[in-house]
Amino acid sequence: MSLGNWIGALRRQALSLVRSKRANVAMIFGLSAIPIAIAAGTGIDLSRALVVRARLSEALDAAGLAVGSTSGLSQSEAQALAQQYFSANYRESAAYGTPSAVTATVSGQRVTLSANVPMPTTLMNIVGIHTITVSSTSQVVWGQTKLWVALVLDNTGSMSQTDSSGTSKISALKTATTNLLQTLKGAATNPGDVKVSIVPFTNVVNVGSSNYNATWIDWTDWNAVNGTCSGGNGSTQSVCIVAHCSKSQYTTKTICQSHSGTWYSAGTWTPRAHSNWTGCVMDRTQDYDTQNTTPTSTATDFPAAPSTLSYHTPSGSWSLSCGTLEKLMGLTDVLDSTGWSNLNSEVTNMQAGGATNQTIGLAWGWQTLTDGDPMNAGSLPNNTSQVIILLSDGLNTQDRWTGDGSNQDSSTDARMTQMCTNVKAAGVIIYTVFVDLNGTQGNSTVLQNCASDSSKYFDLTTSGEVVTAFNQIAQQITNLRVAE
Repeated sequence: MSLGNWIGALRRQALSLVRSKRANVAMIFGLSAIPIAIAAGTGIDLSRALVVRARLSEALDAAGLAVGSTSGLSQSEAQALAQQYFSANYRESAAYGTPSAVTATVSGQRVTLSANVPMPTTLMNIVGIHTITVSSTSQVVWGQTKLWVALVLDNTGSMSQTDSSGTSKISALKTATTNLLQTLKGAATNPGDVKVSIVPFTNVVNVGSSNYNATWIDWTDWNAVNGTCSGGNGSTQSVCIVAHCSKSQYTTKTICQSHSGTWYSAGTWTPRAHSNWTGCVMDRTQDYDTQNTTPTSTATDFPAAPSTLSYHTPSGSWSLSCGTLEKLMGLTDVLDSTGWSNLNSEVTNMQAGGATNQTIGLAWGWQTLTDGDPMNAGSLPNNTSQVIILLSDGLNTQDRWTGDGSNQDSSTDARMTQMCTNVKAAGVIIYTVFVDLNGTQGNSTVLQNCASDSSKYFDLTTSGEVVTAFNQIAQQITNLRVAE
């Protein structure tokens, strides 16, 4: 019986009882009992229908995600795959009804799926309503959000370590990054949809020696140890202290200008041409080292990294490894053929060597996503997600101020913690990957806390897991999602 016919019959019976003059008490009781029974039955069956609908939605979402993540499907192939995943994920008892076949429609970057279940009723069956048709529809979209992705990649000496398979961390990183780039390229439909920057780091970052004329470089520390000393300690002096007779001994600005006395005099320090700079920069002045403030003065500029730091006094010494460090790449469109080639070459050319400062890597990863000097990323387009993926083997060992380059340095960790807080507050999503071969170092708290949430932190104990982790990240950030 249909719902309309059942209501009509109930109305006729109610009128008949009202007109009757017999057994008024029984009549009243009967009239009240009927709607009570109907209400109870409706409540039970409605609850059952809600359960079925939830199960339908879950199974359709899973099927839609499977179809959306598989490229190049024809309509019939999409239909078959949707049915396969729906059947595997629909987990309600047959007592609640048997689902219809799934309908799947692929249109552009959206797949729409629907199905229904004729659910047998319980108490409502008494009044002639034998089934309730429960329906659900799910839509999955992909590539709807544009991406700016900064890959901040550890290129320090410890990345040359190998696991039991003989695979080094730097080798696995290259493979994983190449795969990630390919996935990001596959997610781009139009030019500008996906842009990627790459920031190799040690305790410095190579921004390119061609920037030696840039206004945002601070030369103070570099000039102090790159130059020549002249004048002073003149040849007319008949006696001099041997250690100071040769101008070749005056290797820093401080020594050159400060050694004066009875037997010798101060010299004049002339810095070398900045075109001799190798291109590496170190941490900005605190607290600009944890911010993406546009450089406007010496205090906010990026210091050119010298080979030595006269005021750096850890248990070890400043260790600059710039010669083999690959130059960073700013945001590059993955659909641009030249840019695509350059991105892959950047990965291929990475080498391991040097101390670890994750803070400066993050700083420049953030800069590549920031408009204005030094990287001039441009205005963030609407509907664009900013993502930083930071991979390291977990131990910060040296920044501009502290650390010996070998052992974990808590002060560098503290700078990184502040940096991570600032980046996340700016709306940038951070994924962190800790490569700890065989679990020898334990957890990296600073990397774990840096991630935007627990699902975005990966703790790896073999080199091969780097590839798996990057694949998972790639699938997440390419924005395959269930439409709201």
